[in-house]
Amino acid sequence: MSLPVGLYTATDSHTIHFHQLQRGTADRIRNRRVNERTGDEVDLADIVKGYDTGSEYVIVEPQELDEIAPGRSQSIDVAGFVDLDTIDPAFFDKTYFLGPRGSQYGKIYALLERALAESNKAGIATFVMQRAGVPGRAEGGGG
Repeated sequence: MSLPVGLYTATDSHTIHFHQLQRGTADRIRNRRVNERTGDEVDLADIVKGYDTGSEYVIVEPQELDEIAPGRSQSIDVAGFVDLDTIDPAFFDKTYFLGPRGSQYGKIYALLERALAESNKAGIATFVMQRAGVPGRAEGGGG
């Protein structure tokens, strides 16, 4: 059985986030992707990654990166179940919870959630997560 789920943060960061503004105004300053040689702005779709060998760049397309170093997992693989009481929250840097990915999976997800609650179990799962700012990845506006 397969159940599409979404991963959501269960805790909020209490870090203060600032915006860049032009002094004396409330005008936000934006970072733009600009070609160093021409000064022209470049669409995100026209940007590729390049590794500098010292004498030239080796161009790597986004799909090639996924093949050689897969990014964010497309699924969460449940390896097993453990008693909920045996998990010490101190071991976790950040807590996440799952939810159904789409309203059409709500009933199935509710059944799984109820079964885990009634048995006092938690699923142990593995997945790959990448965060904004990881070397080799373009940073976005959200995060």
